[in-house]
Amino acid sequence: MSKLFFDHLIDLKEVDSLIKKTAKTKEEREELWMLVDEIVHHKVFGCILDKLPRDNHEEFLEMFHKAPHDEELLFGYLRTKVNGDVEELIKKEIDNLSSELLDEITKKPRNQGATGQE
Repeated sequence: MSKLFFDHLIDLKEVDSLIKKTAKTKEEREELWMLVDEIVHHKVFGCILDKLPRDNHEEFLEMFHKAPHDEELLFGYLRTKVNGDVEELIKKEIDNLSSELLDEITKKPRNQGATGQE
């Protein structure tokens, strides 16, 4: 996984710990982390694009595709276009996501009835 400009805002230590406890194989852990990474990416971009004026979406996405790791460039751009603290918004979004993931991972499988079939 390559570095992205928002990586420093993400703390998924509890999710990591729980995945290590619950995944039975290395492949299962890798698959879960691929899903988590994809969800984080969608959540972060959803959060950004919700706050960024529509006229700036294309420009921002072009900048991201050229330099996905460049915190200074991308957050600098967002600070000029978005009202409010974008970094704090992303942190809150990821904190909420982390809680949701922890709840989802710890859920018991649905009862499949007495015959083991639905």
